Amino acid sequence: MASCVLLFLIFCFSCYYGHASSFIMVVCEKTITGQVGHQSVLTCKVETTQDIPDLTILMVVWKKKGDDQFLSVLDKRAGKENKFQPGYEVALNNRTVSLVITDTKVKDEGEYTCQVVTDSGNSMKPTSVNLKVTAKYHPPTANSSDEKEIPNAHKTLTCKATGGYPKGELRWFDENKTEWTKSATPEENQMEDGLFELSSKLPLMRGSTFSEYKCVVYNASGDRVDSVAVSSQLTEPEPPKSHSTIIAPVVVIGSLIVGLLLLLLFICRRRSQRAHAMVPHSDPEIDPPPPYCEDIEAIKA
Repeated sequence: MASCVLLFLIFCFSCYYGHASSFIMVVCEKTITGQVGHQSVLTCKVETTQDIPDLTILMVVWKKKGDDQFLSVLDKRAGKENKFQPGYEVALNNRTVSLVITDTKVKDEGEYTCQVVTDSGNSMKPTSVNLKVTAKYHPPTANSSDEKEIPNAHKTLTCKATGGYPKGELRWFDENKTEWTKSATPEENQMEDGLFELSSKLPLMRGSTFSEYKCVVYNASGDRVDSVAVSSQLTEPEPPKSHSTIIAPVVVIGSLIVGLLLLLLFICRRRSQRAHAMVPHSDPEIDPPPPYCEDIEAIKA
């Protein structure tokens, strides 16, 4: 209903000020590039074919092509701005009229039209400006894993990059900067917000001699954005230790300890026998055996 009323007002303005329509022109920048998550400003200027120093802009109407609803309308006669859709505002600075998109999204990409009504006439037809939206990809991630499905391949390198727009590309290079992208399998997925998720898998055949590969992210313009290196060498897991490998050292160490104890016991007995042979009495208090022999006897008992 509001759109119909607005169209009627524009028609009335056009009829009332139509005598000078040929004097008014709206000149817009052809293409504006905006970034996702940032503010984008579409700018047009009101020009005249004759000198009109006291030109007053009465109404500015912004609309996106393919959308039946207006985005935002500035009506200076009513002294207010009608925001038909949130996130869009009209800015007026002298004869420069702009549409401000506060938080740019992928869905904002497209062609916009601007129509102006002044006290000296209105623009003959809406003038268009094209908005292109871009988003930089997040830093890529990569990993290496064993390959079990592709014949003659023993490993697969996987690379992922998300959050970019428009659709970019992942390319593979070895440590000598030789490209291997044609041997990889790319995949792309456009998420609900319009941003892309890129992935690429590079199988490594048996006998590959390169120890490292690099995954490079390129945007839709072919410019290099970011890269990540991934090693093609996998660390082999250690085999589980068997019970025999654990028990064997224990048996050897235990045997050595028992052998040493027996040797010390033998030495103690020999010394004790020699001491008794040299002394005629047998009083143990006069010539007691070495103290460590008693400890060995106790251990043996």
